[in-house]
Amino acid sequence: VQLQASGGGLVQPGGSLRLSCSASGFTSDYYAVGWVRQAPGKEREGISCINMNDGKTYYASSMKGRFTISRDNAKNNVFLQLSGLKPDDTAVYYCTTDRAGVYGSTCLNLVRGHFTMDYWGKGTLVTVSS
Repeated sequence: VQLQASGGGLVQPGGSLRLSCSASGFTSDYYAVGWVRQAPGKEREGISCINMNDGKTYYASSMKGRFTISRDNAKNNVFLQLSGLKPDDTAVYYCTTDRAGVYGSTCLNLVRGHFTMDYWGKGTLVTVSS
């Protein structure tokens, strides 16, 4: 399984970015892709997750409203739209994947801060600054 995240960069407060994650190596759609971030000197935070087989999405409660996850199954891509960015959103953003788990357990764990997924891509840096 391989993951490739992209789309980070420097953006002004209030701006937007779209991060992309390309996942490959699974032989079926029964897997989940999630986004996690880590700011300098802070613990990892779960952001959002999506089941690739049914498109069900999950969000950490603190991340709802400004961030939107979506998928493109045809190309095994998952996107994270970041809007209304604040300096506190500055972090390295990682995509991660694993089998979906029963009743969405993989995604539920991620948005609750329990990072059980086995596969991680290199992160992409998002810097929010004027």
